[in-house]
Amino acid sequence: MVPKRGFHHGLAIAGFLLLSLAGVAQGAPDNSPVGSGNVTVADPTVPRPPGQPCVVQLFSNDTFNDYSPRPFNYTPPSGCGTHWSKVVLEGDFSITSGVQYDRTATIFLAGVNLYFGTTQEPTETAGRSWHVERDLTDYTALFRNAGAGQVFIGNIVNSTYTGVIHGSARLLFYPASVVAPAANAPDAVYPLGSDPVGSTVTLNDSSSQMAATLTLPRNVERAYLDVFTQSQSNDEFWYTCVPDPYASETEECGGGNFREAEISIDGQPAGVAPVYPWIYTGGIDLFIWKPTPGVQTLNFMPYRVDLTPFAGILSNGSPHTVAVSVEGANSYFSATASLLVYEDKGAHQVSGALVQNTLANQPPTPTIGSTLTQDSSGNVTGAITTDLSRHFAIEGYVNTSHGRVDTTVNQTVSFADTQTFDITSADYQQISNQLTKVDGYSRSMIGKQLSGEFKASFRYPLNVAVNETIETNGGYSILTAIKQGYDQHTGLSVGGFPLYSADVHNHVQGSDTLVLDSNFDILSHSGQQTTQTFTFGDSLGGCYSGSVSSANNVVTAYSTGQACPGHRNRVYWFTHPDGSPYQGDTLLPW
Repeated sequence: MVPKRGFHHGLAIAGFLLLSLAGVAQGAPDNSPVGSGNVTVADPTVPRPPGQPCVVQLFSNDTFNDYSPRPFNYTPPSGCGTHWSKVVLEGDFSITSGVQYDRTATIFLAGVNLYFGTTQEPTETAGRSWHVERDLTDYTALFRNAGAGQVFIGNIVNSTYTGVIHGSARLLFYPASVVAPAANAPDAVYPLGSDPVGSTVTLNDSSSQMAATLTLPRNVERAYLDVFTQSQSNDEFWYTCVPDPYASETEECGGGNFREAEISIDGQPAGVAPVYPWIYTGGIDLFIWKPTPGVQTLNFMPYRVDLTPFAGILSNGSPHTVAVSVEGANSYFSATASLLVYEDKGAHQVSGALVQNTLANQPPTPTIGSTLTQDSSGNVTGAITTDLSRHFAIEGYVNTSHGRVDTTVNQTVSFADTQTFDITSADYQQISNQLTKVDGYSRSMIGKQLSGEFKASFRYPLNVAVNETIETNGGYSILTAIKQGYDQHTGLSVGGFPLYSADVHNHVQGSDTLVLDSNFDILSHSGQQTTQTFTFGDSLGGCYSGSVSSANNVVTAYSTGQACPGHRNRVYWFTHPDGSPYQGDTLLPW
């Protein structure tokens, strides 16, 4: 049989209204990236309100050449007040030419994650640079106090791995104004990790937990959890793995391919966060991701879980444990999460209870099916399916200063994966076809009157096709084609009237053919091509579109705004064209 696993997983290691209608145009870069091999993405930047921001530099041109975190001290900006219309993180990173892995990068402040992503790989003759941004307005409460932070990019630099990473990051605070009032941000932010400065937590298996026991204010009205779960080590390619009974027959990694983050409060299931199948720049075929990486590869987006039905319990003055685990984790996932809390400004104490929780009786146990067959020659054909769909409702209430508020979180979360195999003595073909879906709403009511409803739908499609052939000289030819997507629809209504809706679509597809010798050393590659398209549109007329294509590892086409009216991007400063989470709290009637 072709020793496909020895290559496939080894390659990543070896591969080195004035307020509401103030539109902000996003134009093309001054210099076209066509012909460049540097990192080029179609993603939008974070839109900004009018006015000059106050800037706080977190760290500047730090060098990352070992496994030590780089500490920094944060002081709130002066002359900008303590309430801002928007807070944005900007980061600029680079790597020198040479040989280097893709590396995980994080920035933390006072235990709270500000940034989570990975790095681009260089070539032996050229370095790479890239820019990231994250909307941190919902973390405003964190930035009102001085604190200690650290950035961590663990990196080995020696005679073999020579690429050195450099980075800088800063926070931009946009003062509140008449046209851009202060954001209705959460009143407090609590990290789940145990490190007071900040780091990720390792989740080795399904029983591993990232947890924090917190005694919260006694007037919690709404609560949300921003969750990151990043696959590492044996789990890096979890989406291609198969259940243990089929691992030997298919020459694949075991442990199955179902992964899902489970959120609990005091041991009771409280929500679900789907795991996004991020592919890093050394993943599967490293040439596919030069110069355009996969979806969110350099800048992960958190998934926000609505925990508001538990607000009454969280406000009772007792300590409560909020925890995250990853079902199916198989050594290992890196995780971090932040609890965002809104308080009732008109009451020092609220009361409430959980009314129902149908998630509690639905364990995350997928159904496995197989049509695999093996003939007398040892040829294997067929498919393995993994499926799970759960519909649940979690309802609770809080007695607040403005009346009893009942909140229901209603979701359907589903996972469907098909692994198709055609294996002979000379060929190994595998197609991994996966789709994670979330459809649901969070609905809040005062008395019998519907007050606010936030709908959200997510789709994470992934298709990985690998065709590996043994050549007559004992070497290998491997054709890889990947399609990866992120689709999001959100909508907000108040009193039954729709107020706002938005759609985000981010899709990357690429292919490449590798030629290796019998020792799995890369001899050459050919046919590299990658395309990314990113679109955003909302009910206010906001529009963003971007597209980038490459061939033979240089940009061959780039456009921005072509799919928008007048061929021009125009988004509003308070929107989230990058897909970052929001709940529409600024429009709720209390």
